Amino acid sequence: MFLGIDVGTSGIKALLVDENQQEVASHTESLTVSRPHAGWSEQDPEDWWKATCRAIDVLHGQHPNAVAAIRGIGLSGQQHGAVLVDTSGHVLRPCILWNDTRSEAECALFEERFPLSREVTGNIAMPGFTAPKLIWVARHEPEIFARIRHVLLPKAWLRYRMTGEMIEDMSDASGTLWLDVAKRAWSPEALKATGLTLANMPTLCEGTAAAGYLSKDLTSRWGMASSPVFAGSAGDNAAGAVGLGAIRNGDAFISLGTSGVVWVTTNEFRAEHQSAIHAFCHAVPKTWHQMGVTLSAAASLAWWAKVCDVTERELLAELPERPARPSSALFAPYLSGERTPHNDGTIRGGFIGLSHDTSRAELTQAVLEGVAFSFRDALEGLNASGSFFTEADVIGGGSRSPFWISILASVLGLRLHSLAHGEHGGAFGAARLARIAATGESVESVCTAPERISATDPDPELQGAYKQAYNRYRRIYPALRDIQNA
Repeated sequence: MFLGIDVGTSGIKALLVDENQQEVASHTESLTVSRPHAGWSEQDPEDWWKATCRAIDVLHGQHPNAVAAIRGIGLSGQQHGAVLVDTSGHVLRPCILWNDTRSEAECALFEERFPLSREVTGNIAMPGFTAPKLIWVARHEPEIFARIRHVLLPKAWLRYRMTGEMIEDMSDASGTLWLDVAKRAWSPEALKATGLTLANMPTLCEGTAAAGYLSKDLTSRWGMASSPVFAGSAGDNAAGAVGLGAIRNGDAFISLGTSGVVWVTTNEFRAEHQSAIHAFCHAVPKTWHQMGVTLSAAASLAWWAKVCDVTERELLAELPERPARPSSALFAPYLSGERTPHNDGTIRGGFIGLSHDTSRAELTQAVLEGVAFSFRDALEGLNASGSFFTEADVIGGGSRSPFWISILASVLGLRLHSLAHGEHGGAFGAARLARIAATGESVESVCTAPERISATDPDPELQGAYKQAYNRYRRIYPALRDIQNA
């Protein structure tokens, strides 16, 4: 039996998986986010700890024999968060989360101090990453910065509470701006740019490696036969990729979740920072990945449903199974800024091209197309880096809409596959990593792909129409930027 724990922003999910890779049980405990100032986003790490214990307590109460048989534990973590720990192991302040934008000025300062940062880290400095957050703390909370002994990412801190070990995997470490991504090692120069040293960092390991054992007290609390081994584990997107079996060069998927991701696995470090494409280590050895991110994917549809005072399902029910033509309106999905390709946390979106004849269904289609165009931006950046692919799996809540998948296929020019079991998420990938760490099985034998149940090909006639619409869409961002700066 293997346990995957997903340390998300909105909740902690604990998932029990058996030797046949079948889900035995799961439980999720909700979390809240504190926003004490505009643009701030924080959580108390102690809330993660309590929620994790409650989630496993529930599983233990419902399935005591299965929990007792757990051999390995894996973690999937929300990335980029900064947990600051003193010499006694106490947390010094609330964790600054991935979607916190306070450190925009510090991004420029980091790159000024470390001119080779983009080449070494594979990424543009963005407020979401960890390093600028530490510069912000040094500038605005110097008394706290002076007391820092260790800086941990969320899942590394949870591992520390559960094992007493400070260890981080390569995929999550890639999101700090402190990792030399090609070398899979901490960069002393990047750390120096934030006033830190190697002594402040956890030990690095691969996501498949053994990385600590559950403490005796917790082993006893949950009635386990022996202390399970922890896997090095993964950041949330890499854990999701492990769950999908996206471990080979060229494996690609599109995630239509709250935010959106275009992912491709690579067999080498491949940076393309001009388009705000992320180049990270994968959670499996000798493997990397690239990723384009749109901040409001399914969140755009959720926003539109809220405005219309109906459910998302009701909006989609007004649409046919396949689009006949592009919407007459355009939608820019910059509801909370945009990452790829603009790296702009302040830009905001909107509808363009409305008329008296524009219907709600037309605007719903425009929302879906606007998100698809943002994915096309990401795909263009991946292609510019030399990453090309012709097909991809589609996961996330939006993947349940054939209409949306049809739009995506024609906008992206890709064959898109729907999956029988594409909703396991990071907890399932974490459980797979736990299995590899506990048993020594190969990555290839454990990280198999789920069954594909259907494929959607681009519509040749729509492709041309969507190319024209995309070219119009690309002119929206600079126009909005000019309007906001006026």
